[in-house]
Amino acid sequence: MKKSNPVLQGFRPDPSILRVKDDYYLATSTFEWFPGVCIHHSRDLLNWEIITYALTDEKYLDLEGIDPSCGIWAPNLTCHNGVYYLLYTIVYTNRSRFKDTINYLVTAENILGPWSKPVALNKSGFDPSLFHDPEGSTWLVNMVLDYRLSHKRFAGICIQQFDPEKKKLIGDIFHIFKGSDAGTTEGPNIYYHNGYYYLTCAEGGTSFEHRVTMCRSKNLKGPYELSPYNPVITSFDDDSLLLKRAGHGQLVETRAGNWYMAYLCARTVDGYSVLGRETAIQKMIYTNDQWFCAEHGHRPEEYLEIPGAEVKEDVNEYLNFKSDDISLSYMTLRSCRKKNGIFTDGKGLHIKGGNSLSSKYNVSLLARRVTDFYLSYTVTMRFKPKDYRHMAGVACYYNCDNYDFLYLTTDDSMNYVLQLMEVENGEIRQGEDVAIKNEETLQLQIRFTEKNIFFYYREGNGQYNAVGKVLDRRLLSDEAVVGNGFTGEMVGMACQDLKGDGCESLFDDASYIIARG
Repeated sequence: MKKSNPVLQGFRPDPSILRVKDDYYLATSTFEWFPGVCIHHSRDLLNWEIITYALTDEKYLDLEGIDPSCGIWAPNLTCHNGVYYLLYTIVYTNRSRFKDTINYLVTAENILGPWSKPVALNKSGFDPSLFHDPEGSTWLVNMVLDYRLSHKRFAGICIQQFDPEKKKLIGDIFHIFKGSDAGTTEGPNIYYHNGYYYLTCAEGGTSFEHRVTMCRSKNLKGPYELSPYNPVITSFDDDSLLLKRAGHGQLVETRAGNWYMAYLCARTVDGYSVLGRETAIQKMIYTNDQWFCAEHGHRPEEYLEIPGAEVKEDVNEYLNFKSDDISLSYMTLRSCRKKNGIFTDGKGLHIKGGNSLSSKYNVSLLARRVTDFYLSYTVTMRFKPKDYRHMAGVACYYNCDNYDFLYLTTDDSMNYVLQLMEVENGEIRQGEDVAIKNEETLQLQIRFTEKNIFFYYREGNGQYNAVGKVLDRRLLSDEAVVGNGFTGEMVGMACQDLKGDGCESLFDDASYIIARG
């Protein structure tokens, strides 16, 4: 059977894929969202589900104050001698020539955890990976960052031996690859197969020039020769392709000896990646001249076909917060739910008022990835604001400078009103107040099309009514934001208390319903 690519939809970039016996695991970047590092599971490469997050302990993951699209970058997942190794970067600064980064390691004996306390390894660059050499040694691989104006900023790939017992780096650093002419060399992974060490890298930058580059050597430390089949995966040379920005790939071998590559890509609307960077998987072949290349050429394919596998349709999500746990699809910003005052107790989902959605600290937003072009998102809310600085409702969120927020609050006469706020690169636009009766519950709904976002409300058992103007969905994308944007659309529930009274909202349910365009 075959399934449409991307097989992992919505904001899930930088895939690291691993097979353990008959199980496949795939980790993706989470940036400023908490918990850190999303881990998915599949038995057939077609159908995936989120099974856990690796970084769940707020004592070891404090992202408060982190700039948008900093935080957790490019995890790398391996398993060796019964131990799972997860490497990741925390990017603290991404301005001008500088990126303040630390590369960390956590380990576990079970993919579901518990994961160990993080160990800092180095900070010479980002996108770290581990290579377990069949000869018995283990090596850290990472790109090298050079801030000097007289040097190439992305300065190639280095390796250093890693001691698994002491969990630290040992010995000399070896610079093994300077990168190809495509530049922006990052995302390295090393594989050993048939007498060769193969190095794959992401190059060209993670926009429309992105690609996967491969080289090989008989010696781990080089020299490495570039593949004649480069780029292995890319979409930069064909604007008609559905999957654009393709790159940052990693190989995996099936039990049957077939090879596949997981890589990031984006489906765009008028050149805007409204769903963020997603993950696709493509069949690879091993050529007679001993190179890996895509089975049907370097362009990303719209479908993945796995003989004998049954395709499971994408499902809607309905959560009754009086009885259901918060699903793994939901995340919070920069810190855990408890710290942000978000919890369930049998009465519903409680969200205590935090700072504004424009803040990088103490934001009370519970949101999930938007994975579809056409959908509706509906919540039932109970909220009694007592001041215009008390606000609760639903949000479409890209980052702290770019979001849409439909919320219940009060006017100066203490009447309940709905307001729709649009924030574009820090500029706030607000519509007219919509008067609301003192109903026990209020339903808020967001409807998405490819290019637009519509907001609605319903009081009690009444009809849905539109609120405000139609908003441009394309503004919530990597390409529309000022500065670096690497995340994607999220949709969810939020509560703000800008007075400090301790206000709290209560949500009965939330539904994510896929529509057809």
